[in-house]
Amino acid sequence: MTRAPNMPPPIEEAWPAICLVRPQMGENIGAAARAMLNFGLVSMRLVAPRDRWPNPKAEIVAVGADKVLGPARVEWRIEDALSDATLVVAATARPRGLEKPVWGARETALKLRSAIAAGEKPVVMFGPEAAGLETDEVARADAIMTLPVNPGFASLNLANAVSIFAYAYAEARQEKDLPPWFLDLQDPPATQAEFEALMAHLEGELERGRFYHPPDKAPVMKRNIRTALLRARFTDQEVKTLRGVIKALTIGRGGRKLGDPY
Repeated sequence: MTRAPNMPPPIEEAWPAICLVRPQMGENIGAAARAMLNFGLVSMRLVAPRDRWPNPKAEIVAVGADKVLGPARVEWRIEDALSDATLVVAATARPRGLEKPVWGARETALKLRSAIAAGEKPVVMFGPEAAGLETDEVARADAIMTLPVNPGFASLNLANAVSIFAYAYAEARQEKDLPPWFLDLQDPPATQAEFEALMAHLEGELERGRFYHPPDKAPVMKRNIRTALLRARFTDQEVKTLRGVIKALTIGRGGRKLGDPY
């Protein structure tokens, strides 16, 4: 597209990234990519798309949003798609009984702008068209974003949901007075990959210590522990310290075994 000399420069922000989890229709992926570029967001991630990728239908509907669709990051596990994120927001109509902050689209947009200014790397994830995000996927998020949809007809098209958030984020871009971000960290915030390593370490030791009893309650107990720890918003150094604490407690007073990494 030819640009007139007096046109303002294009807006292309890498954060927040938009993550579509198990999207089913190429048309929705393409429409989401187009809406993202319309409002200046260029980082798209796809987790286990149903149809082959690249998807010709997505390319047709994207109508020139090649800067979003072309470099879209495709992963087959949600933990890989979120690995570099330091802040995750799950778009869902139902909190699922999880103790997490619940924000509207505008509040989410304002908070994410503040978070980015403080050095965070946020990802907003949307679930598949048929059923939305699963509870264990929502449990990975630091907060939940809901939209004020009609309770009698709450099912919202995936691309429309992305469009609403992208528009809210573009509006927040105009705001000069952003809400203060609650973290002002000396050390960088922990990434999802670092936090997941902590959870795997902790859950493994709790399983060895037979903490999960009765066994059928284990999934709920794990989600509750994850939610409580996510709320703390650890730095990368704090995660390392906690893993050292877990290791010392499980090994005993002798401390870390020589050459035994964690």
